[in-house]
Amino acid sequence: MAAPKTVGIVYNPISPEAVLMAKKIRDDLCPVGNAWIEEIGSDGGLKSNMCKTDMLITVGGDGTILRAARSVVGQAIPILGINLGRLGFMTELRSEDAFERIPHFLEGGGWTEQRSTLEVMVSRNGRPITLGDTEFQIALNDVVLARGAKPRLMRAKAFVDGAEFTSYRADAVIISSATGSTGYNLAVGGPILHPTAEEMILKPVAPHVGLATAVVLPATSEVELLIQSDHDSVLSVDGFIEFPLQIEDVIKVKHSEQSVSFIREGSRRTFYATLMRRLGFESGIGSGRAIFY
Repeated sequence: MAAPKTVGIVYNPISPEAVLMAKKIRDDLCPVGNAWIEEIGSDGGLKSNMCKTDMLITVGGDGTILRAARSVVGQAIPILGINLGRLGFMTELRSEDAFERIPHFLEGGGWTEQRSTLEVMVSRNGRPITLGDTEFQIALNDVVLARGAKPRLMRAKAFVDGAEFTSYRADAVIISSATGSTGYNLAVGGPILHPTAEEMILKPVAPHVGLATAVVLPATSEVELLIQSDHDSVLSVDGFIEFPLQIEDVIKVKHSEQSVSFIREGSRRTFYATLMRRLGFESGIGSGRAIFY
């Protein structure tokens, strides 16, 4: 990996530790004039700086990375994540090791890992509707169709590649990327995919009617969810972008050609050991905790 000429630093502004660390990275580790810094909520500021950025350092947790990824998706700007959160599946550095290890990456050390994303569109009366400021959104983690404020089951009919698959009555339906497989999908009993996989997962949450198990679909598949609820339902993209839906709206989700790059170091075969450690398992047979579903 080439040494970056310009480094962007984004941080979670509600974490005092993240604010202090981000400023210290800029002041102590980055060459003068070759770094910029923004809080993660400043989407306009982030995007305007990306044209001159070679590396993005995030200080926070997975949520900080998810928001930062929206500004770099499809661009050759790798993310180096510092974890100040809890699990930190997407981050590379722990806060206690960050200052010792960042110079290695600033000198061009490490390698990049490509992560697939999902593209989501919504049609109403046969026409695409605007999601934010575009007709589609990109999700690094997952797309979730969920019930609204009323405590009533969400109803939707699912199609895969144009063929009717099943009907759901559930709290929610998750369509997850490999990256998102260790998020909400994992919490409700879904399978874990290797982070570089291009497949996606279709998983209901607390289903009352319909297939209860998760289904892993190839990257060539397109999933459609036809809303059948006559009460409020919501589309969530990566957990922080939400759109209200109406009955007979159609959600279309497919593999996106755009990807997100992450900076890694060490062996490319350490994912599974890292995964077990972050889930709270210790090394050794029979040690640690068990997860039951």
